[in-house]
Amino acid sequence: MSFAAAAVLVALVVPVSLWGFRQLGSAAEARQQSYQLIMRAEAVLSDLTDAETGQRGYALTGDEAFLKTYLAVRDSITGHLEALRSSSPAGPAQQSVDAMAPLVAAKLADMARVVELRRRNELPAVQAAESSGQGRRLMDRIRLEMGSFVQMEGDALTRHEAEFQSNMRRLFAGIITVSLIALLFALVFAYLIYREAQQRLKNLVHLETQHLLEIQEDTNLRLQQANLTLQLSEDKLAVTLNSIGDAVIATDADGRVTLLNPLAERLTGWTQAEAAARPVDEIFRIINQETREPAAVPVKATLAHGTIQGLANHTILIARDGSECAIADSCAPIHDRDAKVVGAVLVFRDVTKEYAAQQALRDSAALIQTVLDTVADGVITLHASGGGIERANQAAERMFGYTVSELNGQNFSLLVPELDQDQRKGFLEYYSASAEARAAGLGREAIGRRKDGSTFPLDIAVSEMWLGSKRYFTAVLRDITTRKQAEEALLKAGALQKGVF
Repeated sequence: MSFAAAAVLVALVVPVSLWGFRQLGSAAEARQQSYQLIMRAEAVLSDLTDAETGQRGYALTGDEAFLKTYLAVRDSITGHLEALRSSSPAGPAQQSVDAMAPLVAAKLADMARVVELRRRNELPAVQAAESSGQGRRLMDRIRLEMGSFVQMEGDALTRHEAEFQSNMRRLFAGIITVSLIALLFALVFAYLIYREAQQRLKNLVHLETQHLLEIQEDTNLRLQQANLTLQLSEDKLAVTLNSIGDAVIATDADGRVTLLNPLAERLTGWTQAEAAARPVDEIFRIINQETREPAAVPVKATLAHGTIQGLANHTILIARDGSECAIADSCAPIHDRDAKVVGAVLVFRDVTKEYAAQQALRDSAALIQTVLDTVADGVITLHASGGGIERANQAAERMFGYTVSELNGQNFSLLVPELDQDQRKGFLEYYSASAEARAAGLGREAIGRRKDGSTFPLDIAVSEMWLGSKRYFTAVLRDITTRKQAEEALLKAGALQKGVF
C-alpha cells in the first residue's frame, strides 16, 4: 500500500515540477535575450560614437592613427546591425532597427566624405562639413532610434523579469506543497516500517562494525606504507639538497628558517640546528657591494606577493664570522595543495670567481681595444654572413673619415666600393692573406672611399675567425697613397732617363 501511494505521489509531482521548470526556463531565456539585445544595441551605438571620435580626430590633426577605430567600425557595423535585427523579435523592435540602418549608412557616408576631404587637405571643406551639423543631426537621430529600441527592449526585459519572478514564486510554492505532502507521507511510511527497520538496523550495525574493523586495519596498513614512502622521499630530498652545487634555505610562512643544506651552512656560518626557527634575515645577511648598505632579503617579497624574486648584481653575503662573498640568488614561493603560500625557498651561490672572471674578460677586451687603437693600420671586424661592420679602430676612423658609431652595422662595401653586394663573401675570401704576407705588410690592393667621397689606394689583408658558432672576418687596411706616389715618381724618373740615353 505504501509503495502504491509513493508511486501515485511521484506521478503527480514529476509532471508538475517539469512544467514549472520549463516555464521558468522560458522566462529566463526571454529575459536573457532582451538583456543581450540591449547590450548589443549599446555596443553598436558605442562603436559608432568611437568611429565618429576617430574621424573628428583625423579631421583635426590629419594623423592616420585616429582612423584605426573608424575603419574597424566602418567595416563591421553593418554586420552588427544585421545581427541585432536578426536577434530582435518581429514587430516594433525590428522596425526600429530597420529605421536605424539608413541613418547609420548616411552617417558612415558623411564620415567617409569628411575623411576623403581631409586626405585631399581640403581643410575649408572639412571645416564647412563639420560646421554644417549634418553629422551631429544624423547621430542625434541614431541615438533617438537606438534609445527607442533600448526602451522597448527594456520594457520587454521588465516584463520577462516579472514573469520570471512569478514563475519562481509558483515553483517555490509548488515545491513547498510537495515537500509538505512528502513529509507527511514519510512520517506514515516511517511508522509502518519502524519494526522491520529495527531488526534490519541491528543486522546492519553488526555488519558495519565488522566492515569498520576491516577498514581500520587497511587504513593502518596504508598509513604505515605512507609513512615509509614519506621517509624515503625526505631521505631523497636530503640527499639531493646535500649534493647540489647551490646553497638552499627554506622558510615557513612567517619567514623563519626551516632548512639549510650543507653549502648554505658553509656560506652563512650557521648550522641547521642553530638557524632553525630564526628569522631568515638574521641568517641571510646581505649588503650592496658598492654602497655597503643593507639589502632587502627577497624572502619577504616572495611571501607577500607569491612571486619569484631575485637579487640585483653586486650583492654581498656576510657570514656569521664576518667573512664576505659575492652571491647571486633567486627566491620562489612554496605552495600547498590549495595554492596558498606556506613558505619560501632561497637558492644562492658564491659568484666571487665568476665576477673575477668577468672582470678579467672586460679588462682583456679593454686591453685589446687599446692595442687596436694604437696600431697605425685600420682594423675592421665584419660579420661573415652579410659583410656588416661589427667593430673598427681609431686608425680606420682617421683613414675613412667616419666615426665608429657611423660605421657600426654598415656594409663593408661603403668603404671599399669594388666589393659587390651579391658576391661580398667571395670577395672577402679573395682578399684573404697568409700570416706571413700580413706580417710583411703585403695583401691585395683595392680602392677605398672616404666619407667625403674621395678615393685612395689601400692594401687589404683579410683573415677568418670564429667566436662561438659565429663566423667573422678581420680586415687589416693600409693607406698606400704615399707608396703609390713614390712608385709613380720612380716610373717617371726611369722614363726620363731612358729618353736621355
